[in-house]
Amino acid sequence: CSTRFNVAGPKILGKATTALSEGLMAKIQGTGSIDFGKIGSILLFVLGLYLCSAVFNFIQGWIMTGITQKVCYQLRKEISEKIDSKKEYYVEISNKIWEFAEPRFQEYRSSELLQHVLKQAGFSIKADLAGEKTAFIAEYGSGKPVIAFLGEFDALPGLSQKADVAERIPVHTDSCGHGCGHQLIGTGTLASAIALKDFMKEYNLQGTIRYYGCPAEENAGGKAFLVRDGYFNDCDLALCWHPEQGRRACYGSTKANFRVFFTFHGTPAHASMCPELGRSALDAVELMDVGVNYMREHMIDEARIHYAITDTGGDAPNVVQSRAQVLYAIRAPKITQVKELYNRVCNIARGAALMTETTVEIRQVAAYSNLISSKILADHMNAYLEKLGPITYTEEEYAYAQKFQQSLSDQDKNQLPTIARDYFGPKAAEVMKQPIFEPMAYQNLYSDLKYSTDVGDVSWLVPTVHLNIPTFAAGTALHSWQAAAQGKSSIAHKGMLYAARIMALTAIDFLQKPELVNKAREELTETLNGETYPDPLPKDLKPEIW
Repeated sequence: CSTRFNVAGPKILGKATTALSEGLMAKIQGTGSIDFGKIGSILLFVLGLYLCSAVFNFIQGWIMTGITQKVCYQLRKEISEKIDSKKEYYVEISNKIWEFAEPRFQEYRSSELLQHVLKQAGFSIKADLAGEKTAFIAEYGSGKPVIAFLGEFDALPGLSQKADVAERIPVHTDSCGHGCGHQLIGTGTLASAIALKDFMKEYNLQGTIRYYGCPAEENAGGKAFLVRDGYFNDCDLALCWHPEQGRRACYGSTKANFRVFFTFHGTPAHASMCPELGRSALDAVELMDVGVNYMREHMIDEARIHYAITDTGGDAPNVVQSRAQVLYAIRAPKITQVKELYNRVCNIARGAALMTETTVEIRQVAAYSNLISSKILADHMNAYLEKLGPITYTEEEYAYAQKFQQSLSDQDKNQLPTIARDYFGPKAAEVMKQPIFEPMAYQNLYSDLKYSTDVGDVSWLVPTVHLNIPTFAAGTALHSWQAAAQGKSSIAHKGMLYAARIMALTAIDFLQKPELVNKAREELTETLNGETYPDPLPKDLKPEIW
């Protein structure tokens, strides 16, 4: 109706203009005058039309807003029901992977379990990819867009921990534990992919869902091998999530990262009877480490270098160590900066070998590219975070979280206000009144994220979004025994299933609106500004257990 008014209004207004023109001509010719009564009637009629049009526009907008809200609510309700109806099933899967606690490239039972669940849900499976025995792709649907869900399931060395206990009690000494929540990532992402598959089937939607079973995120960058071998080349979007302190879709960049072994070879000798015959590989490692520590003064502030001596050459002090090894992690905001630092560290290693008359073998075993964030995807995710609202917790869950907060070190407790300010700005003091951070992050400005992730490698080829959801007591550090201990809690499982809902809802937006997919691709092209994927892995490097 309002459209008809907008079309008819100018035509009727034209009659007033004609009457005015004819009246002026008649007055000039002396045959008549302007009929103001007629013109006034026409103008009043037109004004009435436009007022009616405005009223109809308002009513139409109000009706459409109501319909849109109802559709959005129904969509959220439907996805939530699909996930919640299998809640106990998903909790069981997550807990099994927590118990398996398998290290990088050895996640055999975890990978097999996830493949089995996805196959039962109607996905086709391709496994043993890019030289990674535990990598797989589960696929459903056909055609565009192709939406990638990135699942992880590897555990961390040395973090075996008894569940739900707020003190350090390893289940098995020196065994692995899920101190980074990858059992939640793998399962929550699976729940999201299955819910989306059920929704697509019910509404006959076009598109392809892929669940990528990605091993060895920790320390080995498993996704980089999959990217190098072309498994993401035809993807349109990539969705993933990670346990964190607050609710937000990240818009920022992670640090690029190389992992490199430096193995020194010397000459053994009796350290007291004939030390002059020995050449110590351990001396070379120590001199290298000192050299790198001096180099820190002369590198960019944003760079980070860490090392672990993985072989000291034995435990006999009276034998000159003939072999010693150190593993370095070299990080910087951009992969080009990491390559520059890598070359400098290699020169220091060669210098240490020269000083000690040993030899050094340099072997890069992993590489992580910096993350390229999609603001379009992040904005859509953040909109659903707003609509879905905070996760609700019981008094028992608050008490559980409080117990783990009390177990934190004084250093971690002192860091808590800074974490809260980073997430919630001026609301930080209010947010800290609860032992779990509940509100949505205060801002989503582009930021330099301090960690590294092999999701970065995917993001150079595919528009990618990285969701953060709380799954533990506020202040809990990732890669800690406290994070492992809380991995089977109801708080963790609530966060896992909440993340599943957000990812599925975001994916549906892009399935139904191809123009959003195109905009995300255009945004990535613009962000790269002519740069291409750096492919930081050595050409001859294969995934390996080390």
